[in-house]
Amino acid sequence: MNSHTPLSPDRVPVIVGIGEITDRPKEIIDGLEPLALLVEALKRAEADSCTKLLDAIDSLDVVNFLSWRYRDPEKLLSSRLGIRPKHAYYGPVGGESPIRYLHEAAKRIARGECSVAAVCGAEAQSTATRAERAGISLPWTPFAHDVEEPKRGAAFQKPAAVKLGVFRPVTVYPFYEAATSAHWSQTPREAMAESGALWSRYSQVASENPNAWLKRHFTPEEITTPSADNRLIAWPYTKLMVANPTVNMGGALVMTSLAKAHAAGIPDHKLIHILGGASAEEPRDYLERDQFTESHAQNAVLRTTMDLVGGKAEAFDALELYSCFPCVPKMARRTLALGPDVKPTVAGGLTFFGAPLNTYMTHAACAMVRRLRSGASLGLLYGQGGFVTKHHALVLSRHAPPEPLAQETSVQNEADRRRGPVPAFVTEASGPATVESFTAIYSRDNAVEQGVVMLRTSDNARALARVPATDRRTLAHLLNMERSPVGSPGAVIRADDGILEWRVE
Repeated sequence: MNSHTPLSPDRVPVIVGIGEITDRPKEIIDGLEPLALLVEALKRAEADSCTKLLDAIDSLDVVNFLSWRYRDPEKLLSSRLGIRPKHAYYGPVGGESPIRYLHEAAKRIARGECSVAAVCGAEAQSTATRAERAGISLPWTPFAHDVEEPKRGAAFQKPAAVKLGVFRPVTVYPFYEAATSAHWSQTPREAMAESGALWSRYSQVASENPNAWLKRHFTPEEITTPSADNRLIAWPYTKLMVANPTVNMGGALVMTSLAKAHAAGIPDHKLIHILGGASAEEPRDYLERDQFTESHAQNAVLRTTMDLVGGKAEAFDALELYSCFPCVPKMARRTLALGPDVKPTVAGGLTFFGAPLNTYMTHAACAMVRRLRSGASLGLLYGQGGFVTKHHALVLSRHAPPEPLAQETSVQNEADRRRGPVPAFVTEASGPATVESFTAIYSRDNAVEQGVVMLRTSDNARALARVPATDRRTLAHLLNMERSPVGSPGAVIRADDGILEWRVE
């Protein structure tokens, strides 16, 4: 497009309203269900826009719920709002999904397919958990037992991973943590120090965010030091290093065209523009990836968003780097060529702000809008889902873009082009095997239940094996803070119960 050709204002998407609610009921029975949190968040977003927009919503995206199950929640929400949107969507599990929905809604406005779009998400896991433990029936919309449980990461993993307990996020992300830190020539102690310092900065922002669940600034040492209240879960992660889903939160954003915003009299300082973004994925089965020292999909997505602002991440005044586990923003800031003193969040992170499961990035987007309205020029929202699986980034701006919003935003081909050969996965192996990555799974009393190693066999196949809690020598080798065990030689055998075991040489 010729840069002198003015953009049509009715095809320029702008975020005009944001709304959040954090529900802390004194009595369990008074807790709001997710649908009620959505309605309130949307009403607050409308109030923030300074005009009536909810009745005009013709595009509605609802982030997947996990704390309560509904049949057709997008229809239930539409009914409660008294609207009949042309596009009403309730999507699959994925921490990146709020960013994807915002991006897709912006593209619909740019194509002229809708006039007012809303993206919203909510969870009430804190109340649901408290009620279950207390044996209390909640006066909510009846739980839809006949609706299939949403597919999560474990559904895509190999039986061997499930058998060894490395099929949940908290036990899979450590494979990236160990592999990346070794690749960066860090000792485990140095890697832990980086994680603690980074997470402390997330907590600092959460302590100043009125919507956060944990409003406290934690020191790096408090975060990384195991204790009765901060137990080890899976090496090297303590409780204060992982996402906290036990929250009650709702968030919503309302978007319209620049023309409609101006016609409604919304002041310019409230209008936040969408410059563009990118998306890509890794294989759903994490054992089908070529390596664990980087994510090709993450790299392609982040490099593309940098290209939108001149190729340098320093152009961003504000960042939200997804923070389910430390390895994710540590990888991202290196791809962005940013230093260890990076300010990685505007919301506070999934540990400290809270992790309303799939919808944290809805709240991060609200926080980014506030930051841009208060003076920042460019903001990067980077969301991630699965096991370093699904990646989506979006660039927001206080200023109007010079070009129409791009419609082709997948960079999957670039991610796939860079992917190397994937080793065959085997469940039968014996003899020499070296450590590709590892973790150790802990009980609630901070004792090791077992180690789990990802191995490369003598013919370069990939295997998973356990290290029994009784093998103290091998565990001590894995958990040594002064040198990484990645690359260590050892031997793999088949135990009496049929599971592979590994011991260091």
